[in-house]
Amino acid sequence: MASAFFYGTLMHPKILKRVLHNDASHLQICPAILMDYTRHKVKFADYPAILPCERSKTLLGRELTLEENSIRGALVTGFTTMDIMFLDVFEGDQYVRREVYVHPLGRLTAVPSDAAVTSSGATVDGCLIPAVLPPLPSASELAHPIPAQTYVWGLEDSGLEKELWSFDEFVSKNAYRWIGPGARSNEDYTEVDVVRERLSGKVVPYEAQL
Repeated sequence: MASAFFYGTLMHPKILKRVLHNDASHLQICPAILMDYTRHKVKFADYPAILPCERSKTLLGRELTLEENSIRGALVTGFTTMDIMFLDVFEGDQYVRREVYVHPLGRLTAVPSDAAVTSSGATVDGCLIPAVLPPLPSASELAHPIPAQTYVWGLEDSGLEKELWSFDEFVSKNAYRWIGPGARSNEDYTEVDVVRERLSGKVVPYEAQL
């Protein structure tokens, strides 16, 4: 079983389930922080990418703040080999999957059911990043780091905006293209569905409450 750190669209449980084509009941999730990386907007896209801080400083042309030297996201554990394959397909050739070390910011809990996920992407049990972030813990207060897979930007840095990406902004402005009726024409899911169909030999629609 593998663990992964998500920092963008896949922090939303409904999007994760749509990519995996299952209810994610075999997974556990908690907030976590990745140090020494910065999260940027990808040009002409809803989703972000991360860069090591030194590359981010070059792109931004300035020093980073303490918050910008780290990324708050979601640590998810329990992925199968098939899950990771679908995640690789979904992320595509813009990204390189790498092992990083992340610090959990809470205890692992079950991935919330669709009924527990609000339209804002928040959950009743706080598995996702809260709307109001607490102060960044000091290094001595962080939990012991654990290994996880994550997807780092693999193309030229010129493909990224100087502006940093916000999950709150994604949920409020762009999530409708990834969940709900608008997601049915989202081409970002198409390649995953094609691979899944090829493996199964038939189209098997996932009936989650998107």
